[in-house]
Amino acid sequence: MPQKPYKDRNDGRLSKNPPKYLGAQAKAVWRKIVPFLEGEEKVQRIDSSLVEFYATQYEIYRNAYEHIKENGEVTPIYKSLQNSEGKIVGKDFMGWKKNPMTSIYDSALKSLIKTGAELGLSPKSRSELLQLVEPKEKGKKSLAEKLKEGAGDF
Repeated sequence: MPQKPYKDRNDGRLSKNPPKYLGAQAKAVWRKIVPFLEGEEKVQRIDSSLVEFYATQYEIYRNAYEHIKENGEVTPIYKSLQNSEGKIVGKDFMGWKKNPMTSIYDSALKSLIKTGAELGLSPKSRSELLQLVEPKEKGKKSLAEKLKEGAGDF
């Protein structure tokens, strides 16, 4: 019997078990959001890479946050003072240097917000998805209904 296309495996649904190669935090996120997404019926198996991206970005976000907690957002910069023999005899404070993890944290957070919205994981994105399906006013058609009819004037 030939193997089903990827999108049709597992009856077209996301696997409840995360991919083995994900890190521990990414696996935990996968296990949390897949039941929600499946319950909302907003995703299909073909969306697994988007779910994986969300889970891995969460792990990067958490790792960067832990590093920032341990090492701070900034670190002091000192210039060593040497005597004529080359021995360090003191240090001059030169200012502060931003921890590179703050940029990684910021980038992962932005990716989480954007990908989470695409998956319907925020209150705002869920309400926007509902508006596509259910019109606000009686008698008015939703965007989804208009798109089905092929109407171009919405």
